[in-house]
Amino acid sequence: MSGHSKWATTKHKKAAIDAKRGKLFARLIKNIEVAARTGGGDPAGNPTLFDAIQKAKKNSVPADNITRAVKRGSGAEAGGANYETIMYEGYGPNGVAFLVECLTDNRNRAASDVRLGFSRHGGSLADPGSVSYLFSRRGIIEVPAEGIDEDTLTEAVLDAGAQDVTAVGTLFVVESDPSDLIEVRKALQSAGIDYDSAEVQFVASTEVELDLEGALKVNKLIDALEDSDDVQNIYTNMTLPDEVRAQLEEEE
Repeated sequence: MSGHSKWATTKHKKAAIDAKRGKLFARLIKNIEVAARTGGGDPAGNPTLFDAIQKAKKNSVPADNITRAVKRGSGAEAGGANYETIMYEGYGPNGVAFLVECLTDNRNRAASDVRLGFSRHGGSLADPGSVSYLFSRRGIIEVPAEGIDEDTLTEAVLDAGAQDVTAVGTLFVVESDPSDLIEVRKALQSAGIDYDSAEVQFVASTEVELDLEGALKVNKLIDALEDSDDVQNIYTNMTLPDEVRAQLEEEE
């Protein structure tokens, strides 16, 4: 699996800190607003909205916040912003490739925040296309591993279009073509298998394995970028050996 997904299993423990949690909530709410604006406010007829709501619920976003976000996005309630998606490309410490996805209502602010994050933490922005070719869009579903047998999971999703099932820390990661994501998610639901999130992500085709020192440097850059309210997702081609992941958990 991508270094990004492996990284998420250690890094996002920090979301428990209030400030981080607030930013996570804001990103999940923004996802819901954009999905509702793009495909309408009915989750039954808008799979992207359904999955955005599911992820928000799994991260304990209050139901009232979710409902208001759907209303703002669909126009049923005033106050929704007109967000646009901008993808920035760059390189971090140790030559790690970065895709930084922003959802913003202020293009200049987003560009300034991302540029500052890279320049202060040993990275640099790159020209469009010079990094993105290292990544491809993939359907990614994260399933909590507790109580789930890998063979049972694989059997449930294979016919629906899943291409790979990988154990990553406390999760199974189910990978598919983006076009098959909804059918694979429905197959899980039919089999009664709980999942944390189902979404299209960018997965690296080549990876850079880091030691603890390198991982800590990249971590600082990721944290700096995530301080921007405009940054929605960060994808890297970093991968970490199990012992480095364990050391990072101890550091936290």
